[in-house]
Amino acid sequence: MKITFYAHASFRLEADGLVVITDPYTPAKSGFDPIEESADIVIMSSATDEFHSDPSHVKGEPIVINALELPPEGTEVRGIPIRSFPAYESKTFDYQSEFGRDPDANALYHFTLGGLRVLHMGDIGNPVAPEHLDALRGQVDVLLALTGEHATIALDDLDEAIKAIGPRVIIPMHYFSPRGVLKIEPVDRFLERFPPESITRVGGPELELTPESLPHDGPQVYVLEQSR
Repeated sequence: MKITFYAHASFRLEADGLVVITDPYTPAKSGFDPIEESADIVIMSSATDEFHSDPSHVKGEPIVINALELPPEGTEVRGIPIRSFPAYESKTFDYQSEFGRDPDANALYHFTLGGLRVLHMGDIGNPVAPEHLDALRGQVDVLLALTGEHATIALDDLDEAIKAIGPRVIIPMHYFSPRGVLKIEPVDRFLERFPPESITRVGGPELELTPESLPHDGPQVYVLEQSR
């Protein structure tokens, strides 16, 4: 599977002749450039968050999936099994005064592509629910992890989720970019929690993984550069 980090929580994942794009942002609101590449499937963690739910700049005629609308047992789209785990943004962050809105419902979502089981953390702002952790335990090869704090999951709670789920690979997302407008934490805050030998700075936005290339001794963190 070829993974390309666009920006924020948006990735392009390509394998088996299919392209999946996750959580596309609104360029005019986020500060990031349009994606302007085609996809077969776009998965969004909600349909209401301008930083996670704007497929208008994705080319082609993708099937657009709002993870919150999936049935509890999940579904299959073009041969890809997708299951969602409903969540919320932070219930304590002061949305009313700063953004004039309530915390949004969103979802983590799990799908399999290229023989790899991927979990995207959506925009969750609270600890992952125990029932979700139980369902995901040992079922994730690649975790696309929220690492910027500030209205998303606290790093201590993320540590607990990683420990419970047991991903083989972690790819940080939703961290500070000088191109973005959000004042969130830099990725180094998250990386400080791992031994140096478990961190690989890829030096660009792209990474290729196969089931055979997955590490066996603890999770490996691959840091991709945001490309939009």
